[in-house]
Amino acid sequence: MKVLVSDKISDKGVEILKKAGLTVDVKTGMKPDELKACIGEYHGLVIRSATKVTADIIDAAKSLKVIGRAGSGLDNVDKAAASKKGIVVMNTPGGNTITTAEHTIAMLFALARMIPQATASMKAGQWEKKKFMGVELFNKTLGIVGLGNIGNQVAKKAQGLEMMVIAYDPFLSEDRAKALGIEKVELPELFSRADFITIHTPMTPETKNLINAETIRKMKDGVRIINCARGGIVNEKDLYEALKSGKVAGAALDVFEKEPAGPDNPLLGLDNVICTPHLGAATEEAQENVAIAVAEQIADYLVRGTIRNAVNFPSIPADQVARLQPYLSLAEKLGSFAAQIYEGGITGVTIEYLGEAAELNTAPVTIAALKGLLTPILEETVNFVNAPFIAKERGIEVKETKSDDAGDYQSILALRIKTKEKERYFAGTLFSKKDPRIVRIDSFAVEIVPEGIMLMIYNNDKPGVIGNLGSFFGKNNINIARMYFGRESAGGMAISVMSIDSPITPGNLEEIKKMPNVLSAKLLNL
Repeated sequence: MKVLVSDKISDKGVEILKKAGLTVDVKTGMKPDELKACIGEYHGLVIRSATKVTADIIDAAKSLKVIGRAGSGLDNVDKAAASKKGIVVMNTPGGNTITTAEHTIAMLFALARMIPQATASMKAGQWEKKKFMGVELFNKTLGIVGLGNIGNQVAKKAQGLEMMVIAYDPFLSEDRAKALGIEKVELPELFSRADFITIHTPMTPETKNLINAETIRKMKDGVRIINCARGGIVNEKDLYEALKSGKVAGAALDVFEKEPAGPDNPLLGLDNVICTPHLGAATEEAQENVAIAVAEQIADYLVRGTIRNAVNFPSIPADQVARLQPYLSLAEKLGSFAAQIYEGGITGVTIEYLGEAAELNTAPVTIAALKGLLTPILEETVNFVNAPFIAKERGIEVKETKSDDAGDYQSILALRIKTKEKERYFAGTLFSKKDPRIVRIDSFAVEIVPEGIMLMIYNNDKPGVIGNLGSFFGKNNINIARMYFGRESAGGMAISVMSIDSPITPGNLEEIKKMPNVLSAKLLNL
C-alpha cells in the first residue's frame, strides 16, 4: 500500500511507515491541482495544517482509506465528504498538548507584562519603563473556555501560579471539576468574572464567533483575551473595536481567521495585541511526537485494521479490543443475515443490548450491525466509517436500547428491523464468549452458526421436507455441513437452515422452492 506525506513531518514518522511495509512518497508544497492529480494512487495521506483536503480532492482519491493529521485540528479536512466515502479521518490529539499549553502560559505572561512591546521599544533605542506597567497573575481569575486535554494542562499550570481558575465546558461534570480544583461555571458567568480568558475549543458551527461584540460587553472592563486554539472563534472585527476602546486591555493571538495573517489585518497594528504565527504546537518535541503518533496510527490501520483517534469512527481502547471484537463480529453477521432474508424497504432499525452486552462501548457495535445490514442490499461499498451516513441518507432511523435482562442468556444482541408495514426480529449471542450464534428469528428459537454459504427455508412442519432436501443435495453432490431447525408449533410454520460446502445454482434454488411444503427458499452468503 502507498502513503503520501504532503506536509513536512519528522523523518521518524516517515521511517515508521516504511518499516511497517508501506511505500511512502514525501511531496510537500503541492498545489491543489497537483494533489488532485496524484492522490488517486494512494491508500493513506499524512498532512499537517497546510494541505487542504477538500471534497474535490476526496472525490479524486479513488483508493484512499485513511487521512492522518499530525496534530489535533482538522479544519482543513472535509470530514463529511471523507466519511461519506468511507475514509477514516484521524488526528493526534495528545501529541501537542503540553506544547500548546506551555505556549498559552507564555502568552499569558507576555500579555500581562507586555514583554514583546517592551522588547521592541528597547531595540528601537527607547527606555520607556513607565509605559509598560503590567499586572500580576497572582490571585487573578483565569477563565478557561473548553477543558479538554490542553485546557486541563493550562488549568494545572495556572493553579501553580496561584491564579483562581474557573472553566466552562458542557462535557465537564461537577465531580470532575471538583477533583481538578476548578470551579465549573456557565459561559455568561465566566465572561463576567474572568480577568484573563483563554480559549481551548475546536472550531465548530457552535464555537464560531463565540467571542463577539455581544459577549465582550458582558466581560470585565480591562479583560485580557488569549486564543491559541483556532481562528474564527474570536470575531476579529469585534475584538479590534473592543481593543481600540479599551474594553479589552490586551489580546494574545496565535491563530487568525485567515492564515497566514497579512499586514492588512488591523489587529497587527495595535500596540495592545501580541501575536505569533500559529506556534502553539511548534516545538521540536511536539512535532516529533505527532509525526510518530500519526505514522503509528496509519500503519496500524492499513496493515492491521486497528482504528485509533478517528474523528469519524469511535476508537476502541486497547484494553477493550479483546472483549468487543466478538460482539463486532456477531453484530455484522446478524445484520448481514437479516438483510439477506428481509424483504421491503427499511425505515428503522433498533439495536438492543441485553445482559452483559448492555455494559459494552456500544457505538462501534451498532456501526458493525449497520455495516452488515447495508452491505448485502447496496451496490456501493459500505464500511465502518460510512455506514451511519448511508443509513441516514436513506432515511433509516437508528436507535439503541439497553437492558440488564437477557432472559436465558448472559448476553443478547438483537435487531428490530422495521418497514412501513411490518417489523422483524433477529437475535444473537456468543457461545464461550467468542463464538457468534443466531438464537432467534422472529418467533423461531434456533441455534445457527452464521458463517459460509447457507440455505434458509420456510416450510410447513410436515414429514418428508428434510428427506426431500437430503435427497436433492445428495443427487447434486452438495455436502451439508450443518443443519438447524426451528418451529412455532407442531404441524405449524417451521424454518430449516443448512450450511453447505458449495453454492447452488439459480435453477437448483427454483427446484427447492417447488418441493412439497416448502414456502420459500433463499441462499445466503456470510
